[in-house]
Amino acid sequence: MKDLAKTYGLYFAWIVALVATGGSLYFSEVLGFIPCKLCWFQRIFMYPLVFVLGLASYRSDVRIAGYVLPLTIVGGSISLYHYLEQKVPGFGNPALCGVGVPCTTEYINWLGFITIPFLALTAFTLITVTMVLVRGAAHADLLSTTPPNPIEPRKERVQT
Repeated sequence: MKDLAKTYGLYFAWIVALVATGGSLYFSEVLGFIPCKLCWFQRIFMYPLVFVLGLASYRSDVRIAGYVLPLTIVGGSISLYHYLEQKVPGFGNPALCGVGVPCTTEYINWLGFITIPFLALTAFTLITVTMVLVRGAAHADLLSTTPPNPIEPRKERVQT
């Protein structure tokens, strides 16, 4: 699992960010669903991940996890709040989305529970878990390599 996360984790996270970004643009630009205020905040945290994870994947830079995790955790928290506002009666702040499209609007409701905020929450969660695995695999690699002991003298080869 460690090798899988190390080898393909960044690519997987990048593909999830691409699909989430493409999906949100499809819903708004093709189907004409107008995003509410919370949807815009979720987009603010998802869209940069396409570029950041794409560049990190190209460079195989696992250190990017420290920069990606805050974006995914905050974005996922907004998605969770938005989903609860849609599905739990009386939850949330009605003044938050008082202007424009109400945040409780469900443009899609597949299987009775899959809404756009649920899809965003799934994407943020997948990227978060993947980044934690990538970070753990990179950390395990650092621990497995033992640096040379500076106290122990080097042994020279004697040629005979």
